[in-house]
This record gives sequence, C-alpha cells and structure tokens, in this order.
Amino acid sequence: MLAASSAWSINLDERARLDQFARRVLDKKARVAGYPVNQDTDLDGFYAWYTKNRLYRGAMNNVGNPRKASLYSLNTHEFENEVIDYFAALYGFREGAYWGFVTASGTDGNNHGMYFGRKSLQAKSRLAPVIYVSTEAHYSIKKLADVQNSELRLIKATEMGQMDIGDFERQLDPERPALVVVAMGTTFKGAIDEQAGIRRVLRTRHRGPAYIHLDAALFGGYLPYTGGEGWKLVNQQIQQFDSIAVSGHKFFGFDEPMGIFISTQAAFEHLNPFSVPYLNDAVPTITCSRSAINPLKFWWKIRSTSRTAFRNQADQMLQGADSLLTRLRAAGIRAWKNPYSNTVFFQRPSAGIMQRYDLAPEEDPSFGKVAHLIVMPHVSKVLDQFVGDMQEWKASESLVSAP
Repeated sequence: MLAASSAWSINLDERARLDQFARRVLDKKARVAGYPVNQDTDLDGFYAWYTKNRLYRGAMNNVGNPRKASLYSLNTHEFENEVIDYFAALYGFREGAYWGFVTASGTDGNNHGMYFGRKSLQAKSRLAPVIYVSTEAHYSIKKLADVQNSELRLIKATEMGQMDIGDFERQLDPERPALVVVAMGTTFKGAIDEQAGIRRVLRTRHRGPAYIHLDAALFGGYLPYTGGEGWKLVNQQIQQFDSIAVSGHKFFGFDEPMGIFISTQAAFEHLNPFSVPYLNDAVPTITCSRSAINPLKFWWKIRSTSRTAFRNQADQMLQGADSLLTRLRAAGIRAWKNPYSNTVFFQRPSAGIMQRYDLAPEEDPSFGKVAHLIVMPHVSKVLDQFVGDMQEWKASESLVSAP
C-alpha cells in the first residue's frame, strides 16, 4: 500500500508541469553552445539495465576508501577502482603508484587536489603554503582557497589567457611551500598554462617543497585521445604533476556533474590519520558519503566506448573549432582560439544569438565585449546554422554602420 500511495503522490497538473519541463530541456539541448557540457549523453543502455534490474530499490553508498574493503558492502568500489585504473594509465601514472576516486564534480576534484597538496606540503615544512593560480583559471580555485583558509596569490594572465610566467616568478615566495594550480583550459579563452615554464621557475627560484595540481576539467577529457603532442600535456610522468581533476559531464557526456581525481601515492600518504573503525579505514575523501551510481555510469561509458570512438570525438571537436575560427574570420568577425582548444571566442553578437545558443559573455581589456562558443560533440551538428546566424548579424551590423 505504501508503494501505491507513493506512486500517486504527484497529481496530474504536477505531472504535466514535469513533462513540459522535460520537453523544454530536450528541445533546447542541441543549441546550448556556450558552456562545456556534452549534450550527447547516450546513456539509454545504462538506464535500460538500471531499470530492468530495479537497482533504484536499493540504497548504495561509496563511503570510505575505494582501495580498501569497506564494511558497508552495498557499494560500487570495484567498478570505481576499474575506472580509476583506466584513467591512471591514460594519464601516465606509474602502475601501483597512484590513488583516486570518482568525484561529484570538477570543483570536488579541485578541492581534493588543493587539500592533498596542502597536507603534502605541511608534512615537509613548518611554513604555511601559498597557492598560486592565474587570474583566468576557474573561479572555484579562489573559492576553495577561502574554504581551506589558505593564502592565494593570483598571477597575471597573458592576453590569450595563459599564466604569465614572469609574474609567477615575481610573486613566488622562494622559502614558503608552493601549491601551484595549473589551468588546463581556462574558463573563457580555453588557454593552457605552460607547465614547463612553471617547473623551470620552481626549479631555479624556489627552495621549499612544491606541489602541482592540474585543473583539467574539460581538456583532460579529450587531450589523452588526441594525436600529435596533445596527450603529453596531461601525462604525469612527462609533466611531473602531483594530482589531476577531470570532469565527467563535459567531454564524456554524462547527464549530471561528476568527475575523477587521481594523485600520486606519495601525495595520498600525507592525509589525516583519523581512523573510522566502522568503515575499516581512515576516510581519505573530504566528502564522506559518495554516489555509488556515478562510478557505474563512468564504468559503463568506458566499457561501451572504444578509444577510437573517443579519439574521433576529440578530433571532431578540435577540427570543428579550427573550422569555426576560419569561417568567422572570413565573415569579418574578430575571433580567436588557443592551441589544443575547442573554445572559440569572438566579438559579442546580438542578444538574440546570445540567447539562442546560450553563449557565455565576457568583457576583456584586450578584446572588448566578447562571447565564446565551445565545440562539444553535439555542437558540431549546429555549427553551420550558427555561422549562418553570425554572418547575417555581421551583415546587418555593417549596413547599420555604413555612412
């Protein structure tokens, strides 16, 4: 009786409202182009399996250390570990020398990167660490530095958005431990910080311990699958970073926020020792209870998608961004793009175009009022329409400004 009563707790008007909301989302998703979310979610197979087995009738929880047997057995740690093993190899971590888990979001991953970094540096020095990040990196770093009560130094960015290595060198405290957050794709311009330059400054100008965390929310999804030199930018053995955070709902196309966090085993060893006997371990994550469904989705995605398919998607995105840049410039529209980036930013068009494609606005001291479009897999299908709209807008602007 309880189940029947629960099933009818939403009346017909409320169901109609929900149906209308669902139609609105599905109608609009194809044209959402200003934010790094892949709308080609393609999870039909997962949800068919999930509902067939009525897994929603059980309450699972991935609390505890996924690398150690939990006393709470209703978890998906075995699948979570396979996800982390897949990505650890993809990012060049040495076998058996890493730790990781499936996060709730990119910001969750950054929070852990900064926490792991702070604990690692505190184990090596009595001096308080300083967090360094560029002004154009993701806004979560500023918020998280405040949450963790850590000193933050904002490093100037170049015109195209990379961390200014000269300003990093000027602001670097040579004695205090350095926690550097590297932007692998800045929020608006899609710029990649120069890791070799950062390491050079740390090597030649810094005397204390250092920790490097990569915020690779979007770019960390597709760079490992690209040809050329792109994969090297997120390879731990080449770049010598200590941890990396990547979002799952961006390149990989999940229907809700999630991600992965991976650190070296050495960084993991410096966490708090607060043992929780009823969980059979200390809890290494900041978050205690964690989703057990997200690791299943991630596992499903990497098991049902070949690396060739991921490579084709990555190539399609980058080729689409290159093509968009060329076509906008050919139409007389000022436009720019960074290397290895699927983000194209350009002079801001009409309010109608901004709303039609959910474009993100910015006002930049070098480029003026601009907007950007991020070529995700679903956006590739509407690029011709978008370019046509931009050409019409530019032509109308030219007529208005003509003497």
